[in-house]
Amino acid sequence: MKHHIHPCLWFNGNAKEAAVFYCSVFENASITTDTPMVVKFRVNDEEFMLLNGGPHFQLNPSISFSVICETDEEINTFFAKLSDNGKILMPLDKYPWSERYAFLQDKYGTAWQLIKGKYSDVNQKITPCLLFVGNSFKKAEAAMKFYVEVFPQSTVEGILLYPPESGEAEGAVQHAQFTLDEKVFMVMDGYGEHSFAFNEAVSFVVECETQDEIDFYWNTLTADGGAESMCGWLKDKFGVSWQIIPKKLSQLMTDGERSGRVMQALLKMKKLDIATLEAA
Repeated sequence: MKHHIHPCLWFNGNAKEAAVFYCSVFENASITTDTPMVVKFRVNDEEFMLLNGGPHFQLNPSISFSVICETDEEINTFFAKLSDNGKILMPLDKYPWSERYAFLQDKYGTAWQLIKGKYSDVNQKITPCLLFVGNSFKKAEAAMKFYVEVFPQSTVEGILLYPPESGEAEGAVQHAQFTLDEKVFMVMDGYGEHSFAFNEAVSFVVECETQDEIDFYWNTLTADGGAESMCGWLKDKFGVSWQIIPKKLSQLMTDGERSGRVMQALLKMKKLDIATLEAA
């Protein structure tokens, strides 16, 4: 069974503003859902959820979004728009891995990696990238292999490790690419001191058809050091946040007067129960 997996970004009341901005940055982008709590937009075949969750979590570079650019003009345009009032982490320049590359946070805190290369190398315009730092350093390969085992239609595409002359980084993942349910993801190990770590500001939503699927992903992802949270949220053993939800949740949440009862039922749950939500 193929599942729809997409990222969710946490905002403090300005999700719609951010969605409008991102749709102005990327071609073939449009807002598909617009509610006070949740705004969704699509760029080609990639969906993003933006959640007005309050001031509790802030976006940081632990999970970024890699944008493949095939021309200098394209990467220059993205850099100009996304860096405006943002924070440049690595300036747009030539690096050993690309003739043009930049790493930045936009004005909302979302982290982006802009890289000049061939679209055919990824076949996906925007790709989530998980950066393992601090206590998670050197866990990128284990995490990737774990995710590939959990989700169907998933595979490791390639791993580039740091060479022996890299000192403390030897054996760590310099860059790796894999697919989950046919969507491309990337992981990297980041050595040295970093002031950030994985948090709930970026999570990955997994839409499930049945309760058995919800039970499986919930139990598997919280095992061996993961943690349950509320309303279908959890953290896996690597600290990455996931939302395990019924595919029909959006329909239930927008079903007239019923939506309020569904929300009240949902707020009482950790793992979501489809039958209880449907009966609300």
